[in-house]
Amino acid sequence: MLSDIIPIPKKSVRPDQGSPVPDIRIVFMGTPEFSREILEGLLDCDYHVVAAYTRPDKPVGRNRELTASPVKRLSVESGIPVEQPIRFDEETVRRIREYRPDLIIVAAYGRILPTSALSVPRFGCLNVHASLLPRWRGASPVQNALIAGDTGTGVSIMLMDAGMDTGPILAQEAFPITDDDTRDSLLSRMAEDGIRLLADIIPRWIGKRIEPREQDASQATVCQLIDREDGRIFWNNAAESIRNRYRGLHPWPGIFTFWKRDDGLLRLKLVRISIQKTDPVMKRKFGEVFVAGDKVAVQTGEGLVFIEEIQPEGKGVMPIRDFLNGRPDFVGALLD
Repeated sequence: MLSDIIPIPKKSVRPDQGSPVPDIRIVFMGTPEFSREILEGLLDCDYHVVAAYTRPDKPVGRNRELTASPVKRLSVESGIPVEQPIRFDEETVRRIREYRPDLIIVAAYGRILPTSALSVPRFGCLNVHASLLPRWRGASPVQNALIAGDTGTGVSIMLMDAGMDTGPILAQEAFPITDDDTRDSLLSRMAEDGIRLLADIIPRWIGKRIEPREQDASQATVCQLIDREDGRIFWNNAAESIRNRYRGLHPWPGIFTFWKRDDGLLRLKLVRISIQKTDPVMKRKFGEVFVAGDKVAVQTGEGLVFIEEIQPEGKGVMPIRDFLNGRPDFVGALLD
């Protein structure tokens, strides 16, 4: 698959002098921090963004305070009109038409656009997708790549069609996944690459100097949707598999386990971990907690997980040693 990637030379975000910024009207659609960085890059390139579409404000924290998305906050600061439709009905599409976009750019918006919306701009809709399509089509490609233990990933610029990330590819760029990478570190690199790819290809796409490449559907994989319960650990899995789940799900929803005590079942979020891929001389039961040198270890199906920071349900995050001061019987426990 990597041999089919359409390369873009590394260079600054702004297009070179041979590809001036086209005088076009862009509607941007996105929601999280990854999207905000893409939007900021378009503005830095002096593209005319006439509206930003983002998900409705959502309640956050214990007080459930309504909070605007990163895209909304940047748009308000930049004087860009913000639209937050609850659904893509005929009225929403009519509103898009009123902005008279030449191009729609989507980056992690969180909604599937109907055909009636895709057909509005004369140059179509481009999607900045955080994987090397056709691998990891869907809403959570970075998390799925890390959980699966992929050693490489990348970013794709795709011409959207009615399917879920099935449209032809305009450009891709690959890079390795390191042992230290998490969801946030990969998304940061993908945003940088996505901005640079867009800056390069938009003038060529508008100028009809790019030939889209169809995806090989036989190589497609689809993302598993991520929810809170996906963070549960099964200690018969290998330590490396548990660490991959931690990398993909940190900080949300995070990984967790249960400690069955006489006073009830205590849910424990493992906020920071490290691993040892090999077993000690004396292998213990899956999920057994013990002290290994100066570390607190848990036996897995293969290797050890070292707990460094922990968060009991309803409490704050604490170093594992502080947790042990109040719960010394944690050593010797069997986690479930």
